[in-house]
Amino acid sequence: MKGIVFTEFLDLVEEKFGLEMVDRIISSSELESEGVYTSVGTYSFSEMLQLLQHLSENTGISIDNLLLVYAEHFFSVIEKSYPGLLATYKDPIEMISSIENHIHVEVRKIYPDAELPTFEVIEKTENSLIMDYTSSRAMHHFGLGLMNKTFEHFNATATIALEKIKEDGTQVRFIIHKN
Repeated sequence: MKGIVFTEFLDLVEEKFGLEMVDRIISSSELESEGVYTSVGTYSFSEMLQLLQHLSENTGISIDNLLLVYAEHFFSVIEKSYPGLLATYKDPIEMISSIENHIHVEVRKIYPDAELPTFEVIEKTENSLIMDYTSSRAMHHFGLGLMNKTFEHFNATATIALEKIKEDGTQVRFIIHKN
């Protein structure tokens, strides 16, 4: 997993819960990196799981809800760092449906060894989208949060449902209806 995911996560934890919480979740975890991350480094996904688990235990907030909040934070990083990418799109359905064929292509130019989930468009209309998410990392709530922020970015709203295809969350179907 790319280091920017870790550095931004720890920035969010510090912003929302304080530096002491950052120290607490790092100290509670058994991290090969010892909690030292660079945005361009690559780290084990198990480290992110440990940090999320310990943050959840210390705050009483579910991991899924933490991933939603983190996705909102991460979207703001994308807005600041890659405004040209977002400006390419005029509609949230168009943008979300292009994750696999455009956005992930651009991400791989910056992070060639990034392990990204796949998004397969099952059905697309002007106001709806059905996509299947597949990843060995069950971070679909992170994807859901990014989708929510995409609609917000375009001053639009939507109903986004997710159905687990596999109970462990490694395959999920997103059903999106633009309001």
